[in-house]
Amino acid sequence: MACQPSIARPTAYLTKERKQKMKSKIPLITGVCVAAAIALCAAPNIPAQGKKSPAPEAAASASSMATETSGKPARAIPYRGKVASVDAAAKTFTIAGKTGSRVFKITDQTQIMKQGAPATMADIVADEEMRGSYWKKSDGSLEAKKVNLGPNTDAAETRKRSKKEKSADSEAAPTATP
Repeated sequence: MACQPSIARPTAYLTKERKQKMKSKIPLITGVCVAAAIALCAAPNIPAQGKKSPAPEAAASASSMATETSGKPARAIPYRGKVASVDAAAKTFTIAGKTGSRVFKITDQTQIMKQGAPATMADIVADEEMRGSYWKKSDGSLEAKKVNLGPNTDAAETRKRSKKEKSADSEAAPTATP
């Protein structure tokens, strides 16, 4: 017995009852498809965590959750700007920026550098350019991890540019697989 391919019957051979069942399912199927499309389109509207800085409350809860869940501190957050004021007694300094002023606390673990050489809290003065990184503590305070005083040197700018170029080249270059 030869195997014959199954041939779909044209709708003319379908009974009226079967045609009616198919027609009644079309709005249901269309509704499910529309609901799925809406759900998929709504997902990209959720803001990406790494793209822009979240609201201060969200950042505080996220950093404290990262510390609590993994047991190690969250990644340090970079900063830069000019020193607005220094409080040597409290071991703090303030940086005024576009979004307002931020007060950073200096601890024993803070690395302070001035033009590549180690420095102290006494070297931090008002109206001086600086950059570095900090941790946001669970109580909302900002603890400086690194403080680099003075403008960015030409050597540092060159290193920064070369790192960007290397990362751009590695992303653009296709990887060969054997």
